[in-house]
Amino acid sequence: MKLDILAIGVHPDDVELGCAGTLVKEIQRGKKAGIIDLTQGELGTRGTIETRYTEAAAAAKVLGVLVRENLKMRDGFFKNDEDHQLLLIKAIRKYRPDIILGNVLTDRHPDHGRAGNLINDACFLSGLAKIETLDDEGNAQEKWRPRYFLQYMQDWYHEPDLLIDVSDVVDTKMRSIDAYITQFHTTESEAADHKLIYLHPILKKVS
Repeated sequence: MKLDILAIGVHPDDVELGCAGTLVKEIQRGKKAGIIDLTQGELGTRGTIETRYTEAAAAAKVLGVLVRENLKMRDGFFKNDEDHQLLLIKAIRKYRPDIILGNVLTDRHPDHGRAGNLINDACFLSGLAKIETLDDEGNAQEKWRPRYFLQYMQDWYHEPDLLIDVSDVVDTKMRSIDAYITQFHTTESEAADHKLIYLHPILKKVS
């Protein structure tokens, strides 16, 4: 399936927290979008692998993405090495997105930065014809390089290159986050704050 936008997060809920509003706005404009979670979030203090899958599926339904896939890398211990790059290259070539949204390159959580660099490298390497990968049916995949890799912020502040106003879809974004029942609790005062202008700051990386 050819996607316009592929959002990648190292943990289930990263995409919802980092760029769900942007995804919703683009889906409303008719773009085809999907999500890839690199890990199952198994090291999270709250919830289990099973609840994370259930919650991720519910969030995907709220957002309206066409596909959501989990690559089952080891939470906390995956590496930016050849094996993991090839796994992600295979997924990029499968969905052939024009734009990838992914974790920022440096952040408080080491998984976020490591994932960002893995995504960045995989975006480039996916465009090299001499790197061979096979699809799920065993057929050779064609090379594919996304036009843009856009990085969303999570914990640490970085000077953004792009600000996207998602105020008109922030309620949908928050409903996708609320799908992670084991992970988050929203107070009435926090809910009221959601009515303020909401911006997604994004760092732009041209691959």
